[in-house]
Amino acid sequence: MIAAVLFAIAVLHTFSTKFFAHLAHLQPRHAGLWHLLGEVEVVFGFWAFVLIAVMVTLSGKDAAVSYLESRSFTEPLFVLVIMVIAASRPILHGVLAVVRAAARLIPIPTELAVYFLCLSAVPLLGSFITEPAAMTLAAILLRDAYFSSRISRPLQYVTLGVLFVNVSIGGTLTQFAAPAVLMVAAKWQWDTLFMITNLGWKSAAAVLINAAVATWLFRYELYAKAQLKVNNGSQGAVPAFVTAVHLAFLIGVVIFAHHAVVFMGLFLFFLGFTEAYKQHQDRLFLREALMVAFFLAGLVTLGGLQQWWLQIALSDVNATSLYFIATALTAVTDNAALTYLGSLVEGISPAFKYALVAGAVTGGGLTVIANAPNPAGFSILKGYFLDDAISPLYLFLAALPPTCLAIFAFQLL
Repeated sequence: MIAAVLFAIAVLHTFSTKFFAHLAHLQPRHAGLWHLLGEVEVVFGFWAFVLIAVMVTLSGKDAAVSYLESRSFTEPLFVLVIMVIAASRPILHGVLAVVRAAARLIPIPTELAVYFLCLSAVPLLGSFITEPAAMTLAAILLRDAYFSSRISRPLQYVTLGVLFVNVSIGGTLTQFAAPAVLMVAAKWQWDTLFMITNLGWKSAAAVLINAAVATWLFRYELYAKAQLKVNNGSQGAVPAFVTAVHLAFLIGVVIFAHHAVVFMGLFLFFLGFTEAYKQHQDRLFLREALMVAFFLAGLVTLGGLQQWWLQIALSDVNATSLYFIATALTAVTDNAALTYLGSLVEGISPAFKYALVAGAVTGGGLTVIANAPNPAGFSILKGYFLDDAISPLYLFLAALPPTCLAIFAFQLL
């Protein structure tokens, strides 16, 4: 019960970060504290610390340590590693070159085509390089090409909402890229063919329509303000062999995504390589990635004690009701945790399985905590919003239309 209360407080805290950011301006004497509490990435880690302190007080140190050791922190570590590698200059230059080449094949102005591809092709690419990598790449490309030009607030929030939704549903072409799918794929024996035929093609249709609508609605502003270059401090061309090595590290980390001992070793080699060829590197995204990993680790710690009420919410309902329940619950809890808990229910039908996973990925763009990659995009783009804070309400409202389109795709196609 204490864990559930702390989880609820943490969720409310995520919706209040803009308030703390505003307090930092009103009370400069304590601005450091308010800025700390106003960081979304800090919220769940902070309340997870409170939970562990309570466990130590009530149950003793051994019980608290035993609980922490029972949790799997592979996903936060993976997101940390994939963010740093995907955000490196060689990978960014390579992806931008591919995006611009593809944009020239689309019969619309390049300024619009690049935006469309960042919201469609890159999220769909997440089915192969994983959603955290796709989120990182798309957010950085959008930041450098559009957000750095101080685009309007409506365009900012619509872009963020569509990006979050499209990354969440865009990872369903395979069984290993979306965290919500990954949690159940092995147990339910879902392979890539199953994913494409049952979920993937519907997701792809929704992703393309969402991106097309956003591009059309803001076509004039996008055309006027686009800056089609990577600003990241990058100077000069990156040698092909350096890009190839970075790509090899990225692929290796994706292949061993479930084995922290392997991908962390690869990451250490990667850090050594970037130091050896630092003339071809920009500042690595270590701080941003560590903050996102801290957020996810806190979510894992708090989420581990929410099973009792989540399973009650997911049991004894029909498939259609379950779909909408899963979509709603995802907004206030990580969708991977939701599908994992649903997989613990025995004797469920194929319709139940489809509804649970489809609902979990559908709601993955409504809030920052709904999908594991969202904090990565949030961390990269938040500095361009008013007061360096993203309004949870405006994000929810901006993500609602693309979410409704995803509902239409999963329920009626």
